[in-house]
Amino acid sequence: MKFRTEVEIPNSDRKIEVEDHIFSIGSCFSTEMINLLKAGQIQTLNNPFGTLFNPFSINNAIKKIHGAEFYAEEDLVSFSEEVISLDHHSSFNSQFVHQTLEKINAQIENGNQFLQNTNWVLITYGTSFIYEFLPKRKLVANCHKIPAKYFQKRLLTHLELTDSIYETVENLKDIAKENVQILFTVSPVRHTKDGMVENNLSKSKLITALHEILPQFENCHYLPVYEILMDDLRDYRFYNEDLIHPNNQAINYIWEKFGNAFFSDETIGFIEENFKIGKSLSHKSFDEKNQKHQEFLEKLKQRIFSQQAKVKHKIF
Repeated sequence: MKFRTEVEIPNSDRKIEVEDHIFSIGSCFSTEMINLLKAGQIQTLNNPFGTLFNPFSINNAIKKIHGAEFYAEEDLVSFSEEVISLDHHSSFNSQFVHQTLEKINAQIENGNQFLQNTNWVLITYGTSFIYEFLPKRKLVANCHKIPAKYFQKRLLTHLELTDSIYETVENLKDIAKENVQILFTVSPVRHTKDGMVENNLSKSKLITALHEILPQFENCHYLPVYEILMDDLRDYRFYNEDLIHPNNQAINYIWEKFGNAFFSDETIGFIEENFKIGKSLSHKSFDEKNQKHQEFLEKLKQRIFSQQAKVKHKIF
């Protein structure tokens, strides 16, 4: 008897190798995946604009990074004694124009350089909703707690969604390594503040747009992360206490399915050993001079040396 509708990620002919560069952008779920890759000592760069949720804003970020387009003072707004970019996460905010611009433009330059060596891109869309900043008639990525009267909320149209996805793919193909592989996911995190009916409408628009555009590109893939959590792990025990975000058990389940489909055997072994080393590095001894502890550290050093010999980039 079956008690679950298990969702599988199709096995990929192309595999992620230990020296590959992986760029990710989008909602907090992409950060969960990239953090595991980073812990496995794979070369990664995540969200140079900070956490983003809708395809229009993600496409805007990719275009800026692709063209190495730096921001200037006129691109920013001031609110509550902070200088803000409405295209960015609040982590870029500061009290001074030059500080905000330095943070933003350094990440654009870093993102541009990293993308030129990127083999894989992971994009996670969270919502089809977007806000327009009325004083500038500008669609924005983040409202930064500016009063709601200055914004108008709406759903992106189907054409806006498909155009954003298409442009994102074209810009990534142009800047990244030849035959870059682009993995698209829809975040399983419910945007309950929009309303449950509205959240489902928003997610369905994302899925529809992706399934219309991705078949046009051989290098694009849809990962059924949303479906795994909704239809496979269909139980609140796989969520955090907020009943919105997936817990570690769910994330690790998706990670394992992702790895089995996209990692080479060498990459799986490399990452698993690095996870073990990372756990050992976090171990603290009550007596640092204890002989057994010193022997433990020496063996750990040898394991790191052995792992370092497998790659050109620096690890740990």
